[in-house]
Amino acid sequence: MTVALLGVFVMQLYYIRESYKLKSQLFDEQVNQTLTTVVNKIQRRNVADHLNRKDAENKLKQLQDSRQRALDIKDLRQQYVQEAELRQVERENQIENYLNQQDSIIRNAYRAPDVISEKEYSSLTSKNGDKLDLQMDAFVDMKSLIIKGYSMRTKPFSTPPKAFEFKSLQSLPDTLRYLVFDPRDGSPGFANVPKIPSDLQKKFKREDEIAKKQLELKIAALGKDTFSYTRLSVVEDVSKELQETKIPIYKRINFDALGNLLKEELLAHNISLEPAYRISLAQKDSTIFMTASNVKGEFLPENTYKTPLFGNDLFRDPGMLFVSFPDKNSAIVANLSVTLASSVALLLVLVFIFSYTLYAILKQKKLSEMKTDFINNMTHEFKTPVATIMIASEALKDPEVTEDKARLKRLAGIIYDENVRLGSHIERVLSIARLEKGELKLENTEVDVNDLIVIVLDSMELQLQKRNAVIHVNTDAENAVVFGDELHLSNVIYNLIDNANKYSTETPEITITTRNTHKNIIIEIADKGIGMTKEQSKRIFDQFYRVPTGNLHDVKGFGLGLNYVQDIIKKLNGTVKVSSEKDRGTTFEISLPLYTG
Repeated sequence: MTVALLGVFVMQLYYIRESYKLKSQLFDEQVNQTLTTVVNKIQRRNVADHLNRKDAENKLKQLQDSRQRALDIKDLRQQYVQEAELRQVERENQIENYLNQQDSIIRNAYRAPDVISEKEYSSLTSKNGDKLDLQMDAFVDMKSLIIKGYSMRTKPFSTPPKAFEFKSLQSLPDTLRYLVFDPRDGSPGFANVPKIPSDLQKKFKREDEIAKKQLELKIAALGKDTFSYTRLSVVEDVSKELQETKIPIYKRINFDALGNLLKEELLAHNISLEPAYRISLAQKDSTIFMTASNVKGEFLPENTYKTPLFGNDLFRDPGMLFVSFPDKNSAIVANLSVTLASSVALLLVLVFIFSYTLYAILKQKKLSEMKTDFINNMTHEFKTPVATIMIASEALKDPEVTEDKARLKRLAGIIYDENVRLGSHIERVLSIARLEKGELKLENTEVDVNDLIVIVLDSMELQLQKRNAVIHVNTDAENAVVFGDELHLSNVIYNLIDNANKYSTETPEITITTRNTHKNIIIEIADKGIGMTKEQSKRIFDQFYRVPTGNLHDVKGFGLGLNYVQDIIKKLNGTVKVSSEKDRGTTFEISLPLYTG
């Protein structure tokens, strides 16, 4: 077995060494692929940065020109509005002059002309219209009683005291109505004057059209875009910039972006090791930029990789990128973690199998010894009643004994008692066997644990009195009803009290207590006997195990009682615990669920 394990271990070491070589080669390939990817992206980013910068410059210039054009158009429109306001003022003056001129002509041509409203005009010209109260002034020659002249006017209206003004033009109707009187015969009539004559309207309209056309021509003169560019022109400008030979390499690389890109690509290739890198000129041994995490072990030939940054440049220094992994070996070993873990796991499995096999052998050996002790104990337990029965049976063959009825009755009683004792031993062994096979069926009913303890103590009274045992009973549990098999529960309590009685060197002192905790009842059986060590406490529920009794040679049993106790309590959904100290006593604690109905 040991030789086989050693051979497997040697094979694992060989496999790990070959795996290390393979992982090292794979690491080199991954780093080289990463550097190639990084360099390609740097070159593309260099061109893209130029394009984006030039494109941004052109867009900014175009935006500025567009904003300036918008401001110029805004100024032209404001100027147009101001000119329109000036034209409107001038037109109001022209209309005012025109109306005053027409008013003067009418006043010179007619007697007492008066401006009337549209309502008055409609009333005067309507046949069935509203009546209008007119007043008439007549000039009569008192000598001849002849009317020399007359004038008519409406009562509610009078002649305006002054001619038309600029501020009142807006409120005038489109046509002004005059009530006039013929100077020849004084007959009333009407004179109509348009607010704005047709020639003025045509003139105003023509002026507006000319001003609007001039505005459109000025806006058109500004053009849509004073600056325009195309993508092709931007590419041509960038191409010219890239061909310039005087641009230094540090202006072509964003060092922060390079570091982030390198880390991202390494992680993409499953390399989480922190690198140290530097950028140097290819034609000179001159370092332009360097970042380092561990100065001592960096940029050594065995852990450094290099590649040109701008390998396609013919007229400029392409630059060199150097990447170093001071902890390269640790990275490779980290990649071997799965292999190492599997190897270690295999070795652990082998060690476990070997240990378990050794443990099983030792356990079987110990079990065999315990079974031998059990057979010896059982033989001794069976031998005593069998021998007693044999002696009593032989005594019955004696004619003298058969004639003595008292002696005959006594021998018959001995045979009966020993037979019961023998049957009890056999029943205990069979109960354990049925319990192991799952054939033991419990007949569960409502059982009062406090009453059951009293019944068991009554049945054990003789054997407890035989050793003058002191019993303390504290049945403090207010609710002591459980759902279980009364016979087997009484056997459990009997076994624990019997052990407490047997494993006491002096006068046994046993305390039995019951109490409630939440939904359970706790049964404690404590003694002040020989006690047990921690190691013995762990094994007392094992089958056939018996605690060494030292100088107590009269303690008999098969090592089955506590195993039986544990199995019965488990079947009743309870637990059993033990706490013990050597030479200070032992306490068993049983917890059972209360009956809820």
